[in-house]
Amino acid sequence: MQLQSSVPAQHTDSELLDLPKRDRRKRMVAVGIGNFMEWFDFAIYGYFAAIIGAQFFPSGDPTAEMLSALAVFAVGFISRPVGALFLGPMGDKLGRRIVLIITVLGMGIITALIGLTPSYAAIGIAAPILIVVLRLLQGMMVGGEWTSAAAYIGESAPKGKRALYASLITATAGLAFLVGTLFAALLNTVMDEVALASWGWRVPFIASLLMAAVAVYIRRKLEDTPVYQELERKRANNTVEVTSFGLKLRAFVMTVAFAGIFGVSLYYFITYSNNYLSGAIGMPRVQALVVTGAAMVVYVAFNPLVGMIGDRIGRRPVLLTGVIGLILWSAPAFLLMSTGNPFLAFSALVVFAFFVACCAVMNNVLLVEVFPASVRSTGSAIGYNVAYALLAGPGPLIAASLVAATGLLVSPAFYVIAVALAALAVLWPMLKETKDVDISHG
Repeated sequence: MQLQSSVPAQHTDSELLDLPKRDRRKRMVAVGIGNFMEWFDFAIYGYFAAIIGAQFFPSGDPTAEMLSALAVFAVGFISRPVGALFLGPMGDKLGRRIVLIITVLGMGIITALIGLTPSYAAIGIAAPILIVVLRLLQGMMVGGEWTSAAAYIGESAPKGKRALYASLITATAGLAFLVGTLFAALLNTVMDEVALASWGWRVPFIASLLMAAVAVYIRRKLEDTPVYQELERKRANNTVEVTSFGLKLRAFVMTVAFAGIFGVSLYYFITYSNNYLSGAIGMPRVQALVVTGAAMVVYVAFNPLVGMIGDRIGRRPVLLTGVIGLILWSAPAFLLMSTGNPFLAFSALVVFAFFVACCAVMNNVLLVEVFPASVRSTGSAIGYNVAYALLAGPGPLIAASLVAATGLLVSPAFYVIAVALAALAVLWPMLKETKDVDISHG
């Protein structure tokens, strides 16, 4: 996919990525732990959206409060491209490792501050203003984390196992949301509503600071990726391959497409489905948490399976399976969930989870494979986060708004289908198979 200069690359990615197994495991653990922490922080906001709405946006109307909290959830995505503009180029100029340290530390501090922010009843209008500002800063940190983690893992993985290694990021993110679900269920079980609303919801936010400290300690001990080290050698020798603007633009457009449908489907699955079951459908909150948590276990298990399939048959067929599956299954999934039957809701979410996993894992490996090494961090971060700001972030809010406006319990599916159709229109003609590309080219 890259246009190369007349100066050949010094090494192929197969040669570069011949790392010792112990070193590779160390890199996976470091990225996995930090990624878990980042997404646990993001998850708990979604799971406590109803309480946060009542605490910081009180109106007396539970629907209005929920919509306000989900709107602020979306705000965190608006700032992600801003974070990408700063952190993406930093990853290309200073290395993938430094960005991973900055994002995990920043996320831990900001999330703890959200947990420490006084409620509207205590400080008035300053409370929602502070929450919005902190969510904007939180979004900036996440704007650099995901794509930097994808680049770091992809550039450290064996060529024939890039998709499997990429699944670590999506699996640990899913695990973080699962732990967030279990933590929320535990708090809902052991605490009464008054205690949970007044201070209980703050506990996981504040605890994130400890997890951040552990993640920073581990990531500080990492070396940068072999691909980035080779890129530095090429820069020193002025032998970085030239890539045309047209190919960069093509990669950007495809990234917006595959990242957009991944983000929309992921947040429907891990954030909105719980609020949908416990809110619009009226399922008891703990029961809704159990159903979505059980589906999340299956989703986490799907990720390495999808990675192995992607390494065997290629990225294109797996991704298109996920996109087409979401088009066909979204409406039946919401119809099954709308029955309020826990078994039917679980079944609907499990099938949905497989299609989400197809989009998730292929998103991560394609972020590495469609961009050349010299602009990989910048290009993938901007494309990915533009998609999230425009499409994924507003997803839960749009879903809740569709139900409120139409009264149709199946209506959230319309947005997933629309985004999936748009993604398919872009990816079907544009996406070529990238399984065997050399990711060391500049």
